[in-house]
Amino acid sequence: MPEALPFPQDRTCPYHPPTGYQPLRDARPLSRATLYDGRPVWVVTGHAEARALLTDPRLSADRQHPAFPAPAPRFESLRAVRTPLLGVDDPEHHTQRRMLIPSFSLKRIAALRPRIQEIVDGLLDAMEKQGPPAELVSAFALPVPSMVICSLLGVPYADHELFEELSRTLLQSTDPQEVTVARDRLEEYFTGLVARKREQPGDGLLDELIAERLDSGEMGHGDLVRMAMLLLVAGHETTSNMLSLGTFTLLEHPEQFAALRADLSLIPEAVEELLRFLSIADGMVRVATADIEVGGETIRADDGVIFATSVVNRDGTAYASPDTLDWQRSARHHIAFGFGVHQCLGQNLARAEMEIAFGALFARFPGLRPAVPAAEVPHKPGHTLQGLVELPVTW
Repeated sequence: MPEALPFPQDRTCPYHPPTGYQPLRDARPLSRATLYDGRPVWVVTGHAEARALLTDPRLSADRQHPAFPAPAPRFESLRAVRTPLLGVDDPEHHTQRRMLIPSFSLKRIAALRPRIQEIVDGLLDAMEKQGPPAELVSAFALPVPSMVICSLLGVPYADHELFEELSRTLLQSTDPQEVTVARDRLEEYFTGLVARKREQPGDGLLDELIAERLDSGEMGHGDLVRMAMLLLVAGHETTSNMLSLGTFTLLEHPEQFAALRADLSLIPEAVEELLRFLSIADGMVRVATADIEVGGETIRADDGVIFATSVVNRDGTAYASPDTLDWQRSARHHIAFGFGVHQCLGQNLARAEMEIAFGALFARFPGLRPAVPAAEVPHKPGHTLQGLVELPVTW
């Protein structure tokens, strides 16, 4: 395999790994690639090896580590500020995660399901009233998780245009200065929101953290603000992409879509399979803090390590016919939510949102279909979360 294989690359088809990753698939479980700045990194593509390495304490998520790799220019602007949860290791990571686990437990999310259903039904009512065609990203896929995370955190949804715009910049811009400005503006927003909540408390997670962690001195103000920023951005961007790209994928696979519409009880299994198949968070990043032997190779201390999620989740040794959508397979051992101590804290919420949103969307509009040719549906570049820019549909 060529040493100079660039990573990341853009997808040709929005729901398949980039065609340029074929050498990575052929060379499982470990390969070499080159980042935008010329830095060589290890790319993990084997399923078993990925799960083992993601639990290895010799791989660090600390973005302030001097050898931590930057897969895109915007990452350079994020080094100056310590990122809670995603960008820290244990024991700091464990302490932060422990504060949030009760709010994202299965019990807490189950209690939130009626509110999610209410949000979904309200948006579908508006789509139906307006009539076809509709642009699914702005009408449904984005507002569902945005409204849900606002409800959970206690963030005014009236401010959604501001934080959605800043979130897009944080995740998609290729200009580090632009990213810095967006981060600072979002931090200013949450600083002001925390101040208002201390004057007039509400009943959201942010209010709980202020009362139980900030006022007790267990958490600093800056840490609270940055944690709230992370939860808000991650809480709506990821699920939004899954809803839009998942719908598009189903529309492009009419047999599987028909089977799902005929038996909506398959929705939970379909969600897991779509998570595996789409792998929207493609390219988890780590840095080695010691030498690690894996796959006949040696990852040296200070080497950058990237997990090509889209390739790992298509590993034929873990999944039969991995490039085929199959509602009957058991796909729950995918790494779409990561694995190990950094596995996505919000996965229970994301699953609930997708199960409710997909089920209601397909029940309400059984004749849902694209309003434009598939080739005209724009999708996002490889250096950010994978998904669609827009999805015109009719019914």
